[in-house]
Amino acid sequence: MKKNDPKVLNAWCFYDWANSVHSLVIVSAIFPVYYGATAVNEAGGDVIEFLGISVKNSVLFSYAVSAAFLIIALTSPICSAIADYSGRRKRFLQFFCYFGALNCALLYFFVRETTTQSTIFFLFSLVGWAGSIVFYNSFLPEIATPDRFDRISARGYSLGYIGSVLLMVFNVLMLQRPEWFGGITTAQAARIAFLTVGLWWAGFAQVAFRRLPADRATYEKRPGWLLNGFRELGHVLAQLRDLPAMRGFLLAYFFYSMGVQTVMYVAALFGDKELHLDGSVLIVTILLIQLVAIPGATFFARLSGRVGNVRALMTNVAIWVVTIGIAYFITTMYEFFALACLIGVVMGGIQSLSRSTFAKLMPADTEDTASFFSFFDVTEKVAIVLGTLMYGLVEQVTGSMRNSILVLLVLFFIGFGLLWRLSVQKIATVPLPERA
Repeated sequence: MKKNDPKVLNAWCFYDWANSVHSLVIVSAIFPVYYGATAVNEAGGDVIEFLGISVKNSVLFSYAVSAAFLIIALTSPICSAIADYSGRRKRFLQFFCYFGALNCALLYFFVRETTTQSTIFFLFSLVGWAGSIVFYNSFLPEIATPDRFDRISARGYSLGYIGSVLLMVFNVLMLQRPEWFGGITTAQAARIAFLTVGLWWAGFAQVAFRRLPADRATYEKRPGWLLNGFRELGHVLAQLRDLPAMRGFLLAYFFYSMGVQTVMYVAALFGDKELHLDGSVLIVTILLIQLVAIPGATFFARLSGRVGNVRALMTNVAIWVVTIGIAYFITTMYEFFALACLIGVVMGGIQSLSRSTFAKLMPADTEDTASFFSFFDVTEKVAIVLGTLMYGLVEQVTGSMRNSILVLLVLFFIGFGLLWRLSVQKIATVPLPERA
């Protein structure tokens, strides 16, 4: 198909609009606050029973995130290899999208008595979201030329931030003005918010599904395509051995992503448990992060055009190091607000720039885009597993989330060092070469 078709590019970006509400409402804002207030024992304490194990609710939240992304890390390479070989990439995207949206909707039934089931629904919603992103990202090299990667990736994230904020504003109105919605309770408003995420995600995803390239049904001509999917995975592994720049970037991405993704998942819980902020304050803070992330993504896309992708990423990670160092010492609501603004700027930039940098490092003649992006995704998902697991373990052992922050600081330092090693290569000083 012809690349750089504006309608296709806009449709691709629109899947960010569709799925980003999960990241905001479920992962970062309303659900973590609701989880901390609802996942309690009969006496109202935060140590609960889950599948026969006594665990603190905030620790269980971290472990649920770890488990979800461990599932994706183990399964996405296989699914992606099969998708590339069989030509069913869009179908995989649709399956994970609908699976995640359904589990978001099922969170409508989350009350104290259903904590175990609802934790599993939350876990599965993460599996659906993360699984769909693998196949969504893999369309980028197919629909755009490399000179457009940074801008298109940033546009997608920006649309995602805008869309998620719009739905979030509606959900906040339900929480703050329940009399406008028939006098519902705060708990009902939160559960309706989870339902709206599922509907929004599945509904707006149709824009992307209509415009993205159709599946190439080559599997009918390839008997044994399931087995050949595993062979395709081995082929991509072999190619990675001959791509030192990609390997170096993936290693750096692994470490700094551990820090970035963990912050995304535990920021609201930190404000709740350590700073004892009101739920409405936390929600407003997360909204602030989303709004600031929009210009942040655009700024770092432009910076990469001037200094190169790797040096732009180095600048971003350096700001993360300062930000996490400050986070250890904050004690007030206004300090939390200021820190949120700084996190927003670097959050949007590092996500969009990491995606486009990896796309540029792919071999120019490869058709295995889903398989390659599965490795990018596995790197991120294993990073999330280890990051949230370490964060939860340190909190469980020491009893303080502040000590967990020190772990994140080390991870960002390592990520910066590995990017610095890449900075001596050509890809750091000039924009990455165009792929044919």
